[in-house]
Amino acid sequence: MPLAALAVGAAAGTVALAGTAGAETTDIVRTGAGEDGYSSSSRPTYNFGASDTLVAGRAGGDTMVTYLKFTVASPGAGVTVKNARVTLTRESRTLPSALTLSKVASTTWTEKTLSAKNDPALGAAVSTVKPKSDAATVTFDVSAVVKSAGTYTFAVTSKVANTPARFRSSEAAAGRPSLNLTVVRPAATPPATKPPATTPSKPPATTPPTTPPTKPVEATPTTPANCVVDAKLVPSCGVLWGAAAGGFSDVPRDEALKTFEQKTGRTSTVYHTYHKGDELFPTKDEIAMTSDPANPRTLMLNWKVGYGTKWANVAKGDQDARIDRLSTFIKTNYGTRKFFMVLHHEPENDVVATAGSGMTAKDYAAMFRHTVLRMKANGVTNAVFVVAYMNYEKWNNSPWWGDLYPGDDVVDWVGVDTYNNAQPGGFHTGDFNYMMNRTTDKAKFPGWYTWATTNHPAKPIMVAEWGVYDSSPTVVGKNKADVYATVLPQLAKMPQIKGLVYFETAKDQNGHDIRMDDTPEALAGFRKIAADPRFNVKL
Repeated sequence: MPLAALAVGAAAGTVALAGTAGAETTDIVRTGAGEDGYSSSSRPTYNFGASDTLVAGRAGGDTMVTYLKFTVASPGAGVTVKNARVTLTRESRTLPSALTLSKVASTTWTEKTLSAKNDPALGAAVSTVKPKSDAATVTFDVSAVVKSAGTYTFAVTSKVANTPARFRSSEAAAGRPSLNLTVVRPAATPPATKPPATTPSKPPATTPPTTPPTKPVEATPTTPANCVVDAKLVPSCGVLWGAAAGGFSDVPRDEALKTFEQKTGRTSTVYHTYHKGDELFPTKDEIAMTSDPANPRTLMLNWKVGYGTKWANVAKGDQDARIDRLSTFIKTNYGTRKFFMVLHHEPENDVVATAGSGMTAKDYAAMFRHTVLRMKANGVTNAVFVVAYMNYEKWNNSPWWGDLYPGDDVVDWVGVDTYNNAQPGGFHTGDFNYMMNRTTDKAKFPGWYTWATTNHPAKPIMVAEWGVYDSSPTVVGKNKADVYATVLPQLAKMPQIKGLVYFETAKDQNGHDIRMDDTPEALAGFRKIAADPRFNVKL
């Protein structure tokens, strides 16, 4: 994900019910709570912002109020909001016979400081529901309030005595609060037979100097025949196509991926998912997605084995029980089917360069090596290991960056997560070549693709995450479409790239909308990429 590791807190994602070509499309745009918490009248100075539970109702003399804050990104040009609903997932215990959601005028409160001593005042009631006592979820209709992009704050209360409701918060592992907008998008414009060759603008002088975008060149049309993968999942010709869909959302990843495939018109051969710590995977849903004969897929499983500890501790063997448990699970549940495994993607963001911190670049390399060798010793023979960098100039120029590489003997693919801004003149604006090879100083760092092909010429390159966002004050469909138009011709000039995996989210941790369909023009441009025959690789 762009510029940071996978966030546990909620953000936004998209799941859609796509219409037919040339017709309007109805989507469900889901936004997670950016802030949530609850206050307790009997504990007026207590803060519950870090809790994975939200409580609303009365118990004895205590009145508890749940607060929710959602920041809704623009659903795109020409899009209308049909309705809006807030959904909460019951965490435990029975629900009261009535719950009320009220509007809150203040949007400045934060979950870290919220308490009964300073909680914001409640406004008018928006929706009252009477759920079944054992209902899995509770949904409030907020269509009268939420009609467009903006920040919305609500409170949930109950007057029922001694039956407080308990819901999962944004800190929970699943079932986090969501604001779901049903939106209607205009008909997509059919893709042009030949996209315009454009050169995105150079970033202004106030941003770090960057490599000027390369002018698109026409790719030589080719139709790969009988492209297959070898034991390391390297295609004999062509490029593997994949996606991590529904990022930063509560939408199930398999559901989000199927929607992504429906919109883009191609099965994502690489299905990218994320796990951490003691989680066991592949999950049943992941296994089902890679057991579909009509839509052949392989997994790219991202694992933070060091979650809750330090890289140095993993390297010393402190988490061997965790590694062994997962190894046994994989052998038992996934057999010998090949899959990609990324170990702690984007490590740069978590490096603490101080010697002895346990989180230095060398500690990362040691953690990676130990995990790979341990899994192989445990008999896991079907994992293809990927190291995935961030491609952010600040880190690439750091003196410790080169120490991250774990070694050719434990790395099968060299990967990168990289993103571009489609805003003309904006920071990190550029074409696909710029996305893969940008630099602020070639003497310090020659550009990521140049570095990879020079230092590791025998390793295939996996673009493990890529995406395009538009930071323009008003999103312009042509902007993303122009960047997408550079992908195919410039990809043809980078033969070491053997995998291309899009990261799709309506709102990442920096507020970027990386959906490929936020405008009809963007979707048309992206569908042109997806339709290219170079991605016809058989597993």
